[in-house]
Amino acid sequence: MTRRHFYAAWLCATALSALIPGAYGQSGSHAREDARLITATQVLEELRQTPDQNVPDWLMQRAYGVAVIPEVIKGAFMFGGRYGNGALSVRDASGRFSNPIFITLAGGSVGWQIGATSTDVVLVFVTPRSVENFARGKFTLGADASVAAGPVGRTGEAAAGVNAEIYSYSRTRGLFAGVALDGTVLAFDRTANQLFYNDEDATTAGITSGKDTTSAESARRFVAAVGVSANGASPEPASTAAPAAAPAAAPAPASNAPATNAVRTFPMEDNKPASPPQ
Repeated sequence: MTRRHFYAAWLCATALSALIPGAYGQSGSHAREDARLITATQVLEELRQTPDQNVPDWLMQRAYGVAVIPEVIKGAFMFGGRYGNGALSVRDASGRFSNPIFITLAGGSVGWQIGATSTDVVLVFVTPRSVENFARGKFTLGADASVAAGPVGRTGEAAAGVNAEIYSYSRTRGLFAGVALDGTVLAFDRTANQLFYNDEDATTAGITSGKDTTSAESARRFVAAVGVSANGASPEPASTAAPAAAPAAAPAPASNAPATNAVRTFPMEDNKPASPPQ
C-alpha cells in the first residue's frame, strides 16, 4: 500500500469513527497519532534500503536521539514556511530507545517564491545536550542547538569545520540529502502526547523515564525501526521493558549532569560524531 493509499484509508476510517460513536473503541482516540507513527516507521524502513546514498549508518549509530517528520509541507507565496508533525525517540541510560515523543516542526522564510513541496525530514541528535534541551518543550534549530546539513553515504563527511549537535536531512526523489534548517522550531506536541498516552500532564521527561507508557503496536514498530537504524538491532521500548539493574561497570555521572527532569541518554562519546570511524 502506498502512502497516498494509506492516508485515503485513514481518512475514511476517521470519517466513519465520527459517524459511528464508539465504533473503534478506545483505540480510535489516538488514530491520528497511530497514523503518524506508521508513516514515520515507513520513512525509516525506506531510509535503510539505500545506505550508500542516504544517512550514513555510522552517524545513526552515534545518535542520542532520532526524529522523523514525514511529509513536511513547504509552501510559499512571497512569504514562505514549512510545517510538519512527527515523532522523536531518545536513548535511555541503558542504550535503549524511548517510546515516541510527538513533535511539531515549523519555520518560515521571506522571499519572492511560489509553490509547495512535501518532503520527509530526519534529524539525528549527536550530543547529549541536543536532546536534553528538548525537555524544555521546544527549541530553535541553529539558536538553541547547532544544526547542519548531514553527510550522505557510507563514507560521506560533514562540511569541513562543522561540529553540529543535530544533523538534518530531507528526502527528495527517493534520496535523503543534507538540508539547512536554521531558524526552524522543534516543539513538543502537547495535544498529541496527551491523547496517545492518555495523560493530561504528559511531558518529555515522563515519556523518556517510563512514567507514561503505551502498548500500541504503532509505537513498538516505530521504536524498533529506530533501533534497527541506530544499532542494527530491534530493542524493545525502554519504557515498556522491565527495569534493568544498573551495569556494574557503568561510568559515574558527569559533574555537569543535567537536572533530574532532563532527558538523559548515551550511545558513545565522540568528539567528531559526523566523521566516519577510522
